[in-house]
Amino acid sequence: MVKLVLLHKADSIYEDEPDVVYDFPRSYLKAIEEAVGDWIVYYEPVKAGPRGYFAVAKIERVIPKPGAEGRFLAMIEPGTFLPFDREVPRLVEGRPMEAALTEPDGKPKKGGAVQLAVRRLPEADFARIIDFGLPQELERIEATRYEPQREEVDDEAKPFERPVLERLTRRPYRDVAFRRKVREAYGYRCAMSGLMLRNGGGRPEVQAAHIRPVENHGSDSVRNGLALSGTLHWMFDRGLISVADDCETILVSHNKVPGDVVGRLLAPDGKLVRPEDPRNVPHPENLRWHRENVFGRALPSEPAPWG
Repeated sequence: MVKLVLLHKADSIYEDEPDVVYDFPRSYLKAIEEAVGDWIVYYEPVKAGPRGYFAVAKIERVIPKPGAEGRFLAMIEPGTFLPFDREVPRLVEGRPMEAALTEPDGKPKKGGAVQLAVRRLPEADFARIIDFGLPQELERIEATRYEPQREEVDDEAKPFERPVLERLTRRPYRDVAFRRKVREAYGYRCAMSGLMLRNGGGRPEVQAAHIRPVENHGSDSVRNGLALSGTLHWMFDRGLISVADDCETILVSHNKVPGDVVGRLLAPDGKLVRPEDPRNVPHPENLRWHRENVFGRALPSEPAPWG
């Protein structure tokens, strides 16, 4: 097995969904087959945008692309895709993150390897990129974000180093990374009420909901997330509300939700608040899955949060 950098740009002729599938030509088949079962890092080329390295995932298998001679699909292992908490720049202090793109004097190489859409990534470079994009102390950063006094106390303790693979696979760490990216994408505003509420300490009172749960092969992509208030998150997970196939209209199970509750909790226009960056809007397939598998189902016997 081998780790790789995979180039991805939103307007490409290749039909990529970074958390699901990577579309590529035959010329890269051998390299990607060698990476099956191992991790890859996604990279946005300079002409496509400013992000640099922006996510990590694991390749599960490679198949021919149906109806496309000479094209193949690298299927992403469900539950492995994770966007970086902070996008990793192509250069740090003028030096590339990848050794293969670095001249002996430390300056960036030009042409050749730099233009490859699939590049082998040594373990040391992979670890360096992950450390930059998914910091070891991310859980502590989030826990102390709105409590500076607590951070001063925590600083007295010796920081606990989490190995790279533990960060990529440990559910509590991934939940923190997912929550930070989703809430940021929506500007810390509830996508269904339109409200941006904060407590007395400035902490946003909005949660990150998976549209398609991880246990049902949902990913930790921002496109599989909605920023929701606690009550709306509860309602969404229990199928009382969903989003229509226009990816905008909020659906309500009116036989289960009182009309006055709808009026108090949802935006007056009944429309979803969308992220500013179009790359972060909910994916239609994730919303379809929620409508078909969660919306309108029988409720468990538990009290509703509105009393």
